Amino acid sequence: MAKNRIFNEADLPLEVAILLLAGLMMLITGILLFPVSTGALPYYENGLYGLLLFIFALQMVTLGKTPFGDMSRSKPLIIIGVIIAAIGIVTCFIPDLFSQTPRILLFICFTPGGFFLLLQMFLSQEKLRTWVEYGGIFKHLIVGCGAVYVLSILIGLLVLVQSLLTTTMTAVVVLIFGIAIIYLALVLRKIYLTYPEAENTNPGTVELSTDKMMLLITGVFMLLLGILLIPVNLGQLPFSGSAQLGLLMVIFAIQMLASGSTPIGPFPRSWLVIMFGLLFAALGIISSIIPGILVKPLTILIGVLNILGGCITLVKILLPRLKKPQKPGDQVPPILQKLFVTQLIMGFLSILFGSSMLVSHLLPGLIVGVVLFANGCVLMYLISILVSLDRVKHEVSIGT
Repeated sequence: MAKNRIFNEADLPLEVAILLLAGLMMLITGILLFPVSTGALPYYENGLYGLLLFIFALQMVTLGKTPFGDMSRSKPLIIIGVIIAAIGIVTCFIPDLFSQTPRILLFICFTPGGFFLLLQMFLSQEKLRTWVEYGGIFKHLIVGCGAVYVLSILIGLLVLVQSLLTTTMTAVVVLIFGIAIIYLALVLRKIYLTYPEAENTNPGTVELSTDKMMLLITGVFMLLLGILLIPVNLGQLPFSGSAQLGLLMVIFAIQMLASGSTPIGPFPRSWLVIMFGLLFAALGIISSIIPGILVKPLTILIGVLNILGGCITLVKILLPRLKKPQKPGDQVPPILQKLFVTQLIMGFLSILFGSSMLVSHLLPGLIVGVVLFANGCVLMYLISILVSLDRVKHEVSIGT
């Protein structure tokens, strides 16, 4: 019975999935800080800061949730979210490029943000007073939100003033923070399953759905990585390959948690896919925070996944055409022709990138940068095609 359940569709709202990922990040960081405090493990601070900024940005662009409360997913909010995501991505890759900027941004998100949310919880008529009246699971919501907001304030202070506590004490606080976030995530899941209307499903004024938003974030990742690899290969910038692999694994994980989309294609969003997503996230978090520890296995894993994903994409789009060749008189809509060519290019670029990871020096570093940049451009173009297709479908449905 339990075996069958893992293949069932996961009743896991996106907000809960992102909170679980954030909680896992804090939990793993807290555990790793204990050996770091004794000097048993190296520690890459920028990797953690970049991941945290990336998670904040992700909540903004997919859910409209900011460090200061819920907002409608408007274009300005999406632009701000993408900028914060870009800062997080670059912070992971290039040590100290932005100097104190990531630390200040995280302080603002955690401390004033946590204080504002705590104040909002006490003063808003829809929150604390209503939750107390409802009782039951909502009492756990009060405890969960209160703990997360208070600990957020403390975490922000620790990010800004690192000498505030010893590394061991910081590890304890971060560990408790991770537990509090996971506890809140589980409470919210129960509330959303019992009261579906409580879940914030407001798409705002932006046309991009969650899966397209994830494509946008992945495209930004590829573009930035491709651009940065040029000065890196010319010896003008330092580079953290471990954090690059880690962030890519976290992006894979988010796609799996959000929609069941994996590097080798879409799957039903089952509990098994969720479990693999959390495993990918854990590996990515460790690789981002502890430099060098997982570089070799993750390089092989990501290389194989990219090659498989590219091959599967090519088979999916080429096989129907081989089975049923296009007749001279057949008219294929231009937008579908563009979609076919875009997917074809993406498949080849994915195989090329995966091969360059498995076979060292297969491509010069500068060429790898160009391949990644091209991949990012193609992803952006794919989003515009998918948005256009959605509009056409909408117009057809209205017409019928």
